[in-house]
Amino acid sequence: MELFSSMLAIVASAGVLVVVGARLASRRSSVARQLSEGLHGVSTWLAWLVAAVSTAGSLYFSEVADYVPCRLCWFQRICMYPLAGILLVAALRRDRSVKWYALPLAVAGLGVSTYHYVIEWKPALGDGACSVGPSCTDIWFREFGFVTLAFMAWAGFAVILALLFVTPASSRSVDDGEHMNSTSEMFD
Repeated sequence: MELFSSMLAIVASAGVLVVVGARLASRRSSVARQLSEGLHGVSTWLAWLVAAVSTAGSLYFSEVADYVPCRLCWFQRICMYPLAGILLVAALRRDRSVKWYALPLAVAGLGVSTYHYVIEWKPALGDGACSVGPSCTDIWFREFGFVTLAFMAWAGFAVILALLFVTPASSRSVDDGEHMNSTSEMFD
């Protein structure tokens, strides 16, 4: 499971590069524009899938593999677990504005997982981060020489942010217009 999850994290990290690269190149390349627009149509569902798999993986490692979560792991879970529910509801409702209420959780989770990953490599920077329970600098495994649980969390948050916020330029005004119409219909 460690190897499989590590490969998923690497694929997710590569996905961030593809999504961001497609958006940046979409003005110059019709292939990149088509990829960006195609991803935009399913981005909320893909973001939900990442959050759901991340949640399931987190539960597997703590409940089946018996890896006791440290304090920072719990903070990352606090950010990821609600995203699975929020993104599912948004995908079912086709709510493109989900990005604004998923943003605080995803950014906070990305920040915590970045810090957690850094102190895994430089434990001296984590003095006091985990005073109770397992140390935040303990590493249960390190696949391919760099993939740890903190890296996996980072990859999950990064791909969710990329999927929700890297939209093709042509769809930005459409999203805003749809939101305005649905809001005005609600109050009519």
